[in-house]
Amino acid sequence: MKLKTIYMNKSKRLLCKLAFAALGLLPTMATTAFADTTDYTQYVNPFVGNADNGHTFPGACRPFGMIQTSPVTGAVGWRYCSEYVYSDSLIWGFTQTHLNGTGCMDLGDILVMPTSGKRTRAWDGYRSRYSKQQEFATPGYYSVYLTDAKVKAELTAAPHVAFHRYTFDNPDSTSVFIDLQHAPAWRDEQYHSQCISCETKWEDAQTLTGHVRNKVWVDQDYFFVMKFNRPVVSHIQLPKAVDTERGQRIVATFDIPRGEQLLVKVAMSTTSVEGARLNLETEVPDWNFAEVTRTAHNEWNSYLSRIDVTGTDTDKQNYYTAFYHALIQPNQIADVDGKYRNADNKVVCSSNGEFYSTFSCWDTYRAAHPFYTMVIPERVDGLVNSLVEQAEVQGFLPIWGLWGKENFCMIGNHAVSIVAEAYHKGFRGFDAERAFNAIKRTQTVSHGEKYDWETYMKYGYWPTDLVASESVSNSLECMYDDYAAADMARLMGKKQDQQYFARRANFYKNLFDKQTNFMRPRLADGSWRSPFNPSDVAHAETVGGDYTEGNAWQYTWQVQHDIPGLIKLFGGQKPFLKKLDEFFTLELITSQNDVTGLIGQYAHGNEPSHHVAYLYALAGRPSRTQELIREIFDTQYHPTVDGLCGNDDCGQMSAWYMLSAMGFYPVNPVSGEYVFGAPQMPKIVLHLPKGKTFTVVADGISAENKYVDYILLNGKKYNKTSISHNTIMQGGTLVYKMCSTKKHDKY
Repeated sequence: MKLKTIYMNKSKRLLCKLAFAALGLLPTMATTAFADTTDYTQYVNPFVGNADNGHTFPGACRPFGMIQTSPVTGAVGWRYCSEYVYSDSLIWGFTQTHLNGTGCMDLGDILVMPTSGKRTRAWDGYRSRYSKQQEFATPGYYSVYLTDAKVKAELTAAPHVAFHRYTFDNPDSTSVFIDLQHAPAWRDEQYHSQCISCETKWEDAQTLTGHVRNKVWVDQDYFFVMKFNRPVVSHIQLPKAVDTERGQRIVATFDIPRGEQLLVKVAMSTTSVEGARLNLETEVPDWNFAEVTRTAHNEWNSYLSRIDVTGTDTDKQNYYTAFYHALIQPNQIADVDGKYRNADNKVVCSSNGEFYSTFSCWDTYRAAHPFYTMVIPERVDGLVNSLVEQAEVQGFLPIWGLWGKENFCMIGNHAVSIVAEAYHKGFRGFDAERAFNAIKRTQTVSHGEKYDWETYMKYGYWPTDLVASESVSNSLECMYDDYAAADMARLMGKKQDQQYFARRANFYKNLFDKQTNFMRPRLADGSWRSPFNPSDVAHAETVGGDYTEGNAWQYTWQVQHDIPGLIKLFGGQKPFLKKLDEFFTLELITSQNDVTGLIGQYAHGNEPSHHVAYLYALAGRPSRTQELIREIFDTQYHPTVDGLCGNDDCGQMSAWYMLSAMGFYPVNPVSGEYVFGAPQMPKIVLHLPKGKTFTVVADGISAENKYVDYILLNGKKYNKTSISHNTIMQGGTLVYKMCSTKKHDKY
């Protein structure tokens, strides 16, 4: 069943503008005669992906901010990784931090819920039904009417501060429920058990401060200052729901004159209450809710204005929503004075005043980070510095970094790719020697349960009988990181390191079974594991499974750094293309949550497949890449709550869409090359640094004209299969001449 599109037709956008006017935003936006065309936020739909498996949230945040304040409709089970599912009928409250589109859960800190009347004071008695017709979201702002509580709740955000405004229909007996025990959990019995310790203090009648330690995905310390615009008349602490609880649930009661509102500011820090207080006083010093909302809106609009899209309303809605989702993270978690709590649980000061976390590297190295190097290059050095700083504390580059800690989720050490890509593309705002030392240590010093480099070097892969699971996937992913290390060593003139890692990058050949033409699990004695079914899907937690959220069909193409070498293993382009054809046509039947968006064995809802459609272009059949990109656009992305075929995965799904819309994709991110597919919109203009622009034109594009006849770069015929990052960043015009027939196929 398709869930409805939210406010994205013309009448709904009118309601959006009326809401903007009520917030005092339109006067700021209407500074030119073209206000309607320059308000890019009108095309962002924060409800996209709020269905079961998109795992996005609709609440308020700032680009790369620490805070994501958003409603909670549930917190137990995989579908609640973002704590919100659009079809739910109850809101539990509003938490101040969230993950965007992940397949695991954490954060969900400081649940706050306003209420009025004589409602039960049971810990779960404050939940309320809400009006879908009175629920609204736009970048930097969220509002909803709570029908049981009889309260209109509005949320906005500064980078480190959540700002709430509550309007009570009946201001008699008004209160706010504060749940410091709350955090998302996999199962019911875990829901009350995440909090390790909780300390709070009422500093005065308007200020509650505290320190909470949680353990969900990582061990998390957070400090907060919660400030109200009017004094608390009374407050009580609710009794524990279960004996294992160590958190607190507090009810604060207020006396609010009719017609006035309750305002709540919640500042957070990883370092201390004083750090949270400094964040609050610096970012939101007064009680002007409209001004904070306006600032958030303008910041989002400024970022979104870096790309101008010409196309249908649906095109714009998909594109700018993807752009929005891609900029929610990584999160800058250092306080305004540059201090943060590191992986060793020590408060330190960042080298450049910033520290980013929320690095879902297994996902985002593929397209999100290449997108950042192109569209937000001023942030890239800071991202790399943060990765290196964490590596120097924990001994290896982050695998999946959250709240400054390591959760060891997924496989590969793809921060290696992120750092090496930045260096390849000319970023020099970080110490290259420090960065390469972090890469070298990551790839040579064993760490965690999955990175026994001694075994890896002994066999040239991880034997399936010597590791618990993921032998094929982890081997192949790490071989790509070896390539990345070799590339950075080459550019730095480190010949010995280059040769060492380049040899390891070729280990992928050890896992290719020429009898079946699959990357296949191999034992320590060199034999192949049997029985073998290439369609069997394994999950990361499947003991004995040799693939990660995928199967042999999907992982056989995980040689992003050496497609010519992979083609050679198949025996040439024709057998390679034949296997690709089978991949996209042979039906896959699976109930695995993360393997979705299927086209044959291809799973667009999961990252290992994301580059595979582009392999046709590298093997002499570009028309098939062009057909598949159109099919993926038509079937896997919609501006609806169920419009994502899989988790957004911290912006990776979104970045695939944005880059592919321009007609190219980084099959091998570290190379700095983007392989051509086919553009999906008539015109896209990138506004680059130093006033430069790069314009992509799809001349003649239509439903029928989905193929590329030829390409012009700055008016001259361009015959390569890819375009370089440096070429794009120099500015210029790339024109695709579109046609209705297949051309230029060699096979």
